[in-house]
This record gives sequence, structure tokens and C-alpha cells, in this order.
Amino acid sequence: MRFFEPGLCSVTFRSLSPQAVIELAAANGIRSIEWGADIHVPPGDLENARGVAARTAEAGLSVSSYGSYIFAPDFAPEDVTAVLETAKALGAGHIRIWPGSRKRPSADYSPHERRAATEALATIARRAHDYGMTIGLEYHPNSLTDALPSALQLMQDLPMPNLFFYWQPAPGLPLEDALTEISALGPRICHLHVFAWLADASRLPLHERAEYWRACVEALLEGDWKKPAFAMLEFVKGDDVGQFAEDAVVLRDILYRT
Repeated sequence: MRFFEPGLCSVTFRSLSPQAVIELAAANGIRSIEWGADIHVPPGDLENARGVAARTAEAGLSVSSYGSYIFAPDFAPEDVTAVLETAKALGAGHIRIWPGSRKRPSADYSPHERRAATEALATIARRAHDYGMTIGLEYHPNSLTDALPSALQLMQDLPMPNLFFYWQPAPGLPLEDALTEISALGPRICHLHVFAWLADASRLPLHERAEYWRACVEALLEGDWKKPAFAMLEFVKGDDVGQFAEDAVVLRDILYRT
């Protein structure tokens, strides 16, 4: 079984300042933060990225990753440069990338369009490699990882040593299907995005899905990912700080008592 430490995606609390996110994470046993590029660490603002990096380290936390909003293939070369330079300033050796166009399901792609997206992802991976960085493809509805066959095709088409996959269940995904995905993608999974959502995207306290997540973590074996691995809370019921504190306790129990 693979060991995961508890983390937090900063997008969980977009309304909070980076300092408030850091303090909240540190107070609740979180070990690392994935900083989002949309609000907290915008690409190209290197001074801000360095400041966030310093404050994160001062709190005894690490930066698990830089959560970019690059949608392959819908980007310009300078967009990738800005993300890479910002990740470097942030001290992030890993970058999250969205596979495919925004909010577009994998079934909508023609073979030519899929090939273009795959080539774009390969380009990003090569550029990240030049920076000594890894990339992780978001595992998300309405993307090229929204169905296991599509994700497996990407895994086959992109056998690059610095390209990995996040994993999270589609809202309402039955446990049996979740375990099938984990078994198939396992060696290439880097981090987990942890939440408790029903199929209609309504949110639950994490304790209502604790056994679900415990089974998922137990199913993940050691693989190609050799850096520290994090199970990161992403979105909580009501965007509530108190709910986050409760969920963090549950997450630590899952990870440390599994």
C-alpha cells in the first residue's frame, strides 16, 4: 500500500488569502498545499509566488503542486512558460494540467482533435522535463480523463517518465468502479483529490464517505511515482472552515490508520 500524507487544494477556499489558507492548513494537520493558479498564485506573478512559497515553508508546510489552468491543446507557448516560471518561483516541482479543452467530454473528440491534444500534452511534459518538473493530468469529468478507456489511451500514448495522473472519483461513482480505475491507473497515479460528493454534485461531510476513501487508499500500491504523495482535500460542504476542520480529522484517520 502506498503512503499518502494529508494535503489541501487552495481552490477549496478561493475567498481566503494565501496567508489564511496557510494558517488554516497548519492548524488542521495538513502537510502540503496545492496552490491554485486562478486566484492565489496567478501565472506570471513571480514576486507573489515567491512570497507564498516563503510563507508556506515558514509554516512548516510543503508545496505539493501548482494547480495550473492550462487546457491542452488550448494554450500558447508563452502560457506554458509563465506556468513553469511561476511553479519554479513557488518551489513546486509538480504541475497539474487539464487534458483537453475546458468542459469538453472525451467522447466529443475526433481522432484528429484527440491527437492534437495528446501532442500538446507531450509538448508540455517535455518542457516541464527541461525544468526538472513532473506534470499530473487532472482526472475529471468533461475532460480526456472523464472515462477510464480514454484515460488509459492517454496513458498508452504518453509513456513519458515525468507525466502522471491525479485521481478522484466522479461524483457518485460506485466504489467498485473506483477500485477498477485505481487498479488500471495505479502505477501512474501521483496524488489524490479527496472530497465527498453525490452524483448531483451535492456535498457531504467526509466522514460519510470515510470507508469509501479508506478502500481507495488501501487499493493504491507503490508505482512509478517516487516523490511524496498527498491526498488533498478539495472542496468541502458549504465551503465551511469548520467542516474543513472536521474533514481534516477524518482524512488523517484514513491515511494514518489504514
